[in-house]
Amino acid sequence: MGKKNLARRVAVPAAAVAMVLGLAACEGGETESKGDGKAADSAPKVLSRAEAGKALNAAYKSTSEAKSAKVEMTMTMPEGTPGGGDMKMSGVMGWDPTVLDMTMSGSALQESDPTAPESSRVIMDGSVMYVDMGAEAAKEMDGRRWMKMDLGELAEQMDKSGEAGGGEMAKAMTGGLENMNQDPAQQIAVLMESPNLKHVGPAKVGGEETQHYKGTLSLKEMLDANSSFDALPEKDRKELVEAMEKSGLEGYQTQVWVNGDDLPVKMDVTMETPEGDVRIVQTFSDYGAAAKVDTPAEKDTLDLMDMLQELAEMGEGA
Repeated sequence: MGKKNLARRVAVPAAAVAMVLGLAACEGGETESKGDGKAADSAPKVLSRAEAGKALNAAYKSTSEAKSAKVEMTMTMPEGTPGGGDMKMSGVMGWDPTVLDMTMSGSALQESDPTAPESSRVIMDGSVMYVDMGAEAAKEMDGRRWMKMDLGELAEQMDKSGEAGGGEMAKAMTGGLENMNQDPAQQIAVLMESPNLKHVGPAKVGGEETQHYKGTLSLKEMLDANSSFDALPEKDRKELVEAMEKSGLEGYQTQVWVNGDDLPVKMDVTMETPEGDVRIVQTFSDYGAAAKVDTPAEKDTLDLMDMLQELAEMGEGA
């Protein structure tokens, strides 16, 4: 297979997790208490913009306090793009602290490598991600089947690469992961910032009574609402904005269905790009479920950064 192919193979599940991380990073920010309206009030009325904001604020607080949940997720990316196709993820995740243990499957895993396993397990603890590469890949990894990636180190490496906006983008995605992870509360926070936030009305999801809310944000509105970017120096922020604009990302459409406990049951986020829409649909259950993960032993892992450095020294290119 070769280590260059290993790097390509690990990129797909890593990119999927990074997409979720980046989504929350772009959405992350702080939310002020604006009332304690119930997000899933049983009354059939349609709430005003202000009432919907108060209701979602209650959901934001409840979700933040829950700190973990079981999740089923489907991600769809445009065909023909890296990682294009469908990917399903299921498992448990926590957002205080940041942990994740999920199994991935779907056509996107084999998009760049037909010999890749049909499913892959991904574990995340803080800023460090581990991807199960499978038994065949382990033969090329001295018997170690887990690829390790420190996203903090990756951010530094991208920064050193000199690519405009690369380091800033990585730092925005990986820095301060306690606030910029897959936390569904942060996705509620960005929806609250939407100028066209709308309460759609009651809806049943998986047999559960919920209230449905939706809204959109342009790239500029998302950046303006995101306090996590404020810490970047002006030059770095400008380069980041330019890099995001160059990527063609046009905006976000966010929908959330909230139950009577002020907890999101389902989220549907669509990112508009020139290649097509990237859509992430998540369903949540068992809030507060234990989210402690056991990371692979060092003897069973290969560090991606070490492998890329080895490839560079061999002249194969990182």
